[in-house]
Amino acid sequence: MTSPGTPPPFNFRSIAIPAFGPALLFCIGEGAVLPVVVLSARDLGASVAVSALIVTLIGLGSWFFNLPASLITLKFGERWSIVGAAAVGALALAAAAVSSLVPNGLVLLAVAMTVVGMAASVFSLARQKYLTEAVPIQFRARALSTLGGVSRIGVFVGPFIGAGVMQFAGIAGAYWVGVVGMAAAAVLAVTIPDLVVPAAPDGGHRTPEPTLRNVAVSHAGVFLTLGVGILLLSALRASRQVVIPLWAEHLGMDPAQASVIYGLSGAIDMLVFYPAGKVMDRRGRLFVAIPSTIIMAIAMLLIPLTASFAGLLLASLLIGFGNGISSGLIMTLGADFSPDRGRGQFLGLWRFIADAGSTGGPVLLSGVTAVATLGAGVSATGFLGFAAAVVFAVALPRLKHRRNY
Repeated sequence: MTSPGTPPPFNFRSIAIPAFGPALLFCIGEGAVLPVVVLSARDLGASVAVSALIVTLIGLGSWFFNLPASLITLKFGERWSIVGAAAVGALALAAAAVSSLVPNGLVLLAVAMTVVGMAASVFSLARQKYLTEAVPIQFRARALSTLGGVSRIGVFVGPFIGAGVMQFAGIAGAYWVGVVGMAAAAVLAVTIPDLVVPAAPDGGHRTPEPTLRNVAVSHAGVFLTLGVGILLLSALRASRQVVIPLWAEHLGMDPAQASVIYGLSGAIDMLVFYPAGKVMDRRGRLFVAIPSTIIMAIAMLLIPLTASFAGLLLASLLIGFGNGISSGLIMTLGADFSPDRGRGQFLGLWRFIADAGSTGGPVLLSGVTAVATLGAGVSATGFLGFAAAVVFAVALPRLKHRRNY
């Protein structure tokens, strides 16, 4: 029984569809097109290097737009930022779908992929900020780990839906799946309840929001300590996506075998996100941050020692488990340390650091491989995990008093 005027207890079901539904649909759309961008570029006459660059533009667009995304979210609010980002993403994918039919189609495809990345940046930041403020602190990690898990499910399922449609509509079919997914996300996001903005403490006017520079300076201690751990974890995560297929090819496996290993690793990844969020809520962030990074680091160091399908599969499953239990960790830590005033700006900077790691991880792998061997490159990325674990072990306890609880 609750007394009159007492708000009802929080229930995930009350926000499940409006909070997680758009994320699932958006990521299904994104996942549907990721495998075919290179093929589209090649069909339009691009070299292998240029084709790879066009795929990279999605990540670069997202990385560099994180800071403007925070300002967009501040100006238009979380709900309409999510709606607008999904709608813009749908339009960009529609442009990519017709790129083969217009002059300079390769340029149109490149611009479209950049815009998709920019839209993803706004979408991701706005939904993270919304859940941070809409969900009570005791459920925060579960909410954000579920958000991370739902996003991974969407990216996992999207290519299968795209492949089915391509049987009838060719490569353009995958882009139209993306258009439908992102447009549906925009429509569903309209139903997201608006957040109630608390009145100013003195009943007067609210003070202006701090600038990005103000937030960067006032939270420099967090960015320069825990931010380093986030950067290392992001680099490790991004590297694993490249390492598995590369080592499979190194062992002489065919693409089908590599895909099976990669897919099973992703399946394990998707099974453990909610239990991990529950552990973070009940026992603390360290109970996931340190084990997940160490597990992934050990798995990375094991990969160069594998010489068979079974060996690589076991190491990849271990990577999937470690990555899965870290689902939502970066978003949760960002939410924990973000201030009530200037939260969007803080999260924009936080995501900028994380995306820098996602870009830098594969670059490190490539650089070490170029001057040494692939095995050395894989091992180097594995040590990023141990470094991240050390940063979390040192920084999290010291900064605990600065969390919003």
